[in-house]
Amino acid sequence: MKSRELSIKPIGLKNIRTETLRANPHNPRGLFDREDMRVLRESIDRVGILVPLTVYQDSKTGHFTILDGQRRWMCAKELKLKTVPVNQVAEPTLVQNIVTMFQIHKLRKDWELMPTALKLELLMKQLKEKRDRVLGELTGLDEAVVTRCKKLLSYSRKYQDMMLDPEPDNRMKADFFIELYAVRNDRAVRSFAWFKPDRFTDAMLRKFKVGGLKAVTDFRIVKQHVNNAIKAHKTGVISKRLQEFAADPELTPDHLSIESAMAASQARKLAKTVDKLYVQVKDIDLDEFYGQEDLWEKLQALADLIRKRLRQLGRRVEE
Repeated sequence: MKSRELSIKPIGLKNIRTETLRANPHNPRGLFDREDMRVLRESIDRVGILVPLTVYQDSKTGHFTILDGQRRWMCAKELKLKTVPVNQVAEPTLVQNIVTMFQIHKLRKDWELMPTALKLELLMKQLKEKRDRVLGELTGLDEAVVTRCKKLLSYSRKYQDMMLDPEPDNRMKADFFIELYAVRNDRAVRSFAWFKPDRFTDAMLRKFKVGGLKAVTDFRIVKQHVNNAIKAHKTGVISKRLQEFAADPELTPDHLSIESAMAASQARKLAKTVDKLYVQVKDIDLDEFYGQEDLWEKLQALADLIRKRLRQLGRRVEE
């Protein structure tokens, strides 16, 4: 879709009655925290609304719908202001409405991610578009934000509602579900006979509340333990450990540590380091580095250590 197809024609500035305005049902922000609203309300009470709201007139109801300025309008109602200044534009299409809301707010303070995800979902359905790059270009969102939104949309409404609680203290942060996504959607984890995504999510919520998870980034540790175990062919062991981890809210990610899997992971990392060092040493120009005694001494010490370790393993060593 071309950008000019999404532009909305301006009509002009005017003052209109506050009561004729309506909130935009496609505002991707959705949640308005009390403290921010208090600061804005006090400012408007002192100096009035300095920046006009952007609105369009709904052809079906005759009401003016807000494209930009919902917080200012909410404060105006609380302060019982009879009129508000507005910049009226032509009525947009549904897609124009959603895209314009994203574009208007993209340089403002970030809104909560779950309301954004829901509006992005509507836009994807209307345009039949799922590519992160295209959605990012249309909305002004970073591709990474689009990806995060899609992860939230994979959760059932029960969990989405936890992120939409109007009270900030009761609202679950989107980061919890985004970090959990990597574990919950891991191919190996989903193959475990006992695993049920929603039950596992409920278990992780309980664990987070009682302290079995200290931070949402602990899910990265969980994922790493799973990866290490799978690569070490310890699938059965990690399945049992993860099931126990989910069943007991107080168990920490340390419960998932499998010593042999950790050793295998460290061995793989060391092998990659050895591969890089092998190439670097092989490519040394002997004439250019002839006088670099410190380098040669360290390589000699390393070679001696390697021979010693190989002998300790019972491996045949060529002198």
